[in-house]
Amino acid sequence: MTPELSQFELESSGVNSKICSGLFFAFLGLSLSLLPAQTRKPPARELPPSAFKLISITVAGSKRYTQAEIIGATGLQLGQTVSDADFKVASQHLGDTGAFSDIAYSFQYSPEGTKLDLQVTDSDQFVPARFDNFVWLSDEDLLKQLRERVGLFQGQLPVAGNLADQVSDALQALLIENKISGRADYLRFAHGDGPIEAFNFSVSGPKIRIGQVTFTGAGSTELPLLQAAAQKMHGGDYLRSVLRTKEDKDLLPVYLARGYLKAAFADAQAKVVQQSPEETLVDVTFSVDPGLQYKLTDARWSGNSVFPAVQLQALIHLQGSEPPDAVQLANDLDAVRKLYGTRGYLAASVEPVPQMDDAQATVSYQLQVREGDLYKMGELEIQGLDTHATNRLEDDWKLRPGEPYDSSYPERFAEESLRELSLQGQWNVSIHATPNEKDKTVDVTVRFDAKPPR
Repeated sequence: MTPELSQFELESSGVNSKICSGLFFAFLGLSLSLLPAQTRKPPARELPPSAFKLISITVAGSKRYTQAEIIGATGLQLGQTVSDADFKVASQHLGDTGAFSDIAYSFQYSPEGTKLDLQVTDSDQFVPARFDNFVWLSDEDLLKQLRERVGLFQGQLPVAGNLADQVSDALQALLIENKISGRADYLRFAHGDGPIEAFNFSVSGPKIRIGQVTFTGAGSTELPLLQAAAQKMHGGDYLRSVLRTKEDKDLLPVYLARGYLKAAFADAQAKVVQQSPEETLVDVTFSVDPGLQYKLTDARWSGNSVFPAVQLQALIHLQGSEPPDAVQLANDLDAVRKLYGTRGYLAASVEPVPQMDDAQATVSYQLQVREGDLYKMGELEIQGLDTHATNRLEDDWKLRPGEPYDSSYPERFAEESLRELSLQGQWNVSIHATPNEKDKTVDVTVRFDAKPPR
């Protein structure tokens, strides 16, 4: 007989899947070349029941997943009785996960059984999965359990699809099995309106409090400073997302201030030490890798034309042949930006680019200045005073429209004005400067409010 091939199209959320029907064979013992073209599909009764038994599944196209992992996600089992409808459902399951951008299948019936071939294309948008406060299992055990329950989960998740929901459901099942009253859920994490960067999973319900805080990998000089910085964590809620912020704000500067420019903290690890239905108490360990302690060779300026390098360098505390204090450097560069603001360059920025020589444990800095546009004085408005005082202060304002704006001047003006107004009582003053991007001017509002008598 002549084999027939029918084409079907499956459209699923976010996935274009091409699905081919099986090749139907009727064995008549004749050469194909001797048969006329078939114009109909052989009816199902021409095939023995054994033809509908699934005997093999092959998968091609994925670089992220093994064949076994993909087969497990289809829901199909070898030995089951199948039809084209089952393969459509299986392809839909794969598509719904979001792990694949394209899915196609073909299958063959024969007296021995049905063979299914899957062709997939991996999605290219995967982000990490983070677990904020699942403290009842170690990271290793948690990932192992989740992989056993969600075959396509490998620590990362596609930004679309329902694979994150499957992980959340698996977490909820783990809570129930461990008799923990709580609800597992997740949030997509992104900075502002930017792309999704991670899935943050958390457990709501039980209170998880921090008990003792310890450090591994810290030297004898840094350890007391880390312990002092960690005091404020005691008794607080355990959330890795919060602790990461504390690492960057309170712990990492201990190393950056001493020239350990590549120091890094791993995610906090929690150990349950006390548990009740209402609260779980955990001891927390931070692991730090200090890396090399660098010494400064030199610092060079580029991109500056408004101020000479020698004037900018006077604001920098870096000392040659000493470990650079990266925390102080950040403060010094803020002072440089403020200096530029006094000349009207409100958008000026300075990027410190370290060039590290690990073999010598040295670093040189390229301090790259982007001066930006010059802003000029726009309109002045003084609020909260009577007409006479308002006119007098307007006359005292030294910056005239069209002159380069000085970002330090409004504060000095406010201090002088308060001294002048002190005979009329005590005042609160607020300053609001509004840069106008289009015409590169700055409008200033100075408001005075009388303090209530004591």
